[in-house]
Amino acid sequence: MSDSFVLDVTRIREEAQRKMEAGPVTDSYGLDKDRVLAVLNDVIATEVVCWLRYTRHAISAIGIDRAQVSAEFTEHAAAEMQHAIRAAERVSQLGGDPDFDPGTLAERAHTDYTTPSSDDLKAMLESNLLAERIVISTYQEIIRWLGDHDPTTRRLMESILEEEEEHADDIVDLLGA
Repeated sequence: MSDSFVLDVTRIREEAQRKMEAGPVTDSYGLDKDRVLAVLNDVIATEVVCWLRYTRHAISAIGIDRAQVSAEFTEHAAAEMQHAIRAAERVSQLGGDPDFDPGTLAERAHTDYTTPSSDDLKAMLESNLLAERIVISTYQEIIRWLGDHDPTTRRLMESILEEEEEHADDIVDLLGA
């Protein structure tokens, strides 16, 4: 078996010098950068809506299991906001503008903002579990689409996906399912 890998460092250096204003995005990027930015901005919207939903549920929850459920929602809310910030930082690295426009968050988000009754902890848990399952599925599709074309964004999405799966598992435990 022959190894045909050849690295033309001279060409790469010249190209890097010519296109320095492009920052980290090189000709070998492999995807439509504007499409990646749009997808990441939808991820930001999704994560902000999840943060809002979890925060609302954590604050409004009442009932005998309130303390445990509210603490879990508060923890998940903090993680969701960090996911949004990490996705926004990647948008910026790619030369785009992170979109936190409150006027379009709900329409761009993959999940819904729900407001079950404050005394219906089960409905809150189920609402958040549904959202986590939607996010898990959509993020898996994004990761497959990114493939080897943008390994940095793919790794970001994989790390967020891992935390979303943990959130779903936590909620399943609270539901006793």
